[in-house]
Amino acid sequence: MATKDTGSSNTIMTDNDGKTAKPNIAFIGLGNMGAPMAENLLKAGYALSVYDLSAEATQRLEQAGASVADSPKDAARNAQVVISMLPAGKHVHSVYLGEGSTDGLLASLPKG
Repeated sequence: MATKDTGSSNTIMTDNDGKTAKPNIAFIGLGNMGAPMAENLLKAGYALSVYDLSAEATQRLEQAGASVADSPKDAARNAQVVISMLPAGKHVHSVYLGEGSTDGLLASLPKG
């Protein structure tokens, strides 16, 4: 997947043939709000890597076509977009920063 500068603040993702491509998405948090949102992204044809503490929630999304990650960091590793739907600030902190500087989701993102 490549990006194309449009001369504005918008960037278009393209495949190798120059056609518009959908980004890979990491989705963290598959509760009452997150699961339906993730399901809609799958229905729209997006490649989705999901993570949740609930094995039941991830299994349901896996059956719908998502890949299940072992950690938030793993989910974000090949994603161009990260979406999180978490219940409270302490959960956001834990997912994005982890216990140390290399444990959280942010550690897996490319520079820039």
